[in-house]
Amino acid sequence: MNIESFEHRRVVAGDINIHAVIGGSGSPLVLIHGFPQTWWEWRYMMPQLAKRHTVVAVDLRGAGHSEKPQGGYDKLSMASDVHAVMTTLGFTKYAVCGHDIGAMTALALALTQRDAVTHLAVLDASQPGWSRWVQNSHEQKVWHFAFHMKRDLPELLIQGREREYVSAFIYDRAFDHGAHSVDEIDTFARALAQPGNLRGGLEWYRTFPRDHENALVWKEERLSIPVLALGGEHSYGSLIVPMLEEFASNVRGGSVSGCGHWLPEEQPDEVAKQVMQLLSA
Repeated sequence: MNIESFEHRRVVAGDINIHAVIGGSGSPLVLIHGFPQTWWEWRYMMPQLAKRHTVVAVDLRGAGHSEKPQGGYDKLSMASDVHAVMTTLGFTKYAVCGHDIGAMTALALALTQRDAVTHLAVLDASQPGWSRWVQNSHEQKVWHFAFHMKRDLPELLIQGREREYVSAFIYDRAFDHGAHSVDEIDTFARALAQPGNLRGGLEWYRTFPRDHENALVWKEERLSIPVLALGGEHSYGSLIVPMLEEFASNVRGGSVSGCGHWLPEEQPDEVAKQVMQLLSA
């Protein structure tokens, strides 16, 4: 199955519409992208995963072709969007895999929808609620946390320069610079430049204080489902495993060699293989 064979649908999720891309057959798996991307970041993995699973890749609220409401960008609300998509599609139980902001949303989803989420895969993201969250948020490698949380100024500086910002943002965090072509950078930049998407993506960061407070409560009862935690060798690496062990008791994973932050695009075959191994557990 190639990526062009997947079906694009607009799914009603509560009070907003979410764009979902669906294909394959078997047990359901939902994929959640990060910043500054869309469902398209999963383009290399989706055909592989669809050989064994029904794959649903969503655009988060405020991204891609999903709606851009004024609020609801905390990870609990976005997790609720994803859960509503899956239940609307008829899936009462499903696995979830997220990267970057999508990994934060995926963990929030697993922690708040424990009867629905069967497996969780987290790809290269620090997590609100982590014991080192505040310390990590002050490190230079995540300078954009503070910048994106600033009200109004990022929109003023980035609007009209989306391609320059997306290009620098992606290449600065990549180890394999061949993983993103110029056309693919343009695809993400055009999506970010759509009306409402820049503000929506920045709002994902502006909810971090609330996300951290929520996660500190949720983690008091650790997850028991199988969890895969993968970090890029040149990004979070193996640190991601003890990070996720604060939230779950059954964690495996580690560092993925030959990549930076963008695991689904820099090492799609390896990541897809490990995700399928997780889902067979």
